[in-house]
Amino acid sequence: MLGTLCLVAGALSASEPATHFTLRWQHSIEKIAWEEDYSVAGTWLVLTGARIRGSGAGMDPPEGAWLDHGVWHYRLADPWRERVVLARSPYVRDYDMCIDGACAPLHHWIPVSAGTTTLSACARPDTAG
Repeated sequence: MLGTLCLVAGALSASEPATHFTLRWQHSIEKIAWEEDYSVAGTWLVLTGARIRGSGAGMDPPEGAWLDHGVWHYRLADPWRERVVLARSPYVRDYDMCIDGACAPLHHWIPVSAGTTTLSACARPDTAG
């Protein structure tokens, strides 16, 4: 079943049909790429895997991470998230969001100037009747 991802920043909101999505960004100092894969599961987001393409200041991979072709891969012991909160700034490259293999900067949905952006599974209306 296809879920819906909600993006909210201040008074702005957007939604996108998605079962799985990937967030990509670049560390503001070290310029190293990070990626996180999520699934939309009911009213939750589930972090199904993550990758760090290097290490540096404050960027050590978590315990249990494994190195594969120069990329650290990891999964968290508690992957369930009600929301993911993203700090955004016009002074660094914006996040990219990939859905079904198509990637676009997050400002495609919500402008950077809107500030902190929250991702969550959209609440579905009760269909019981």
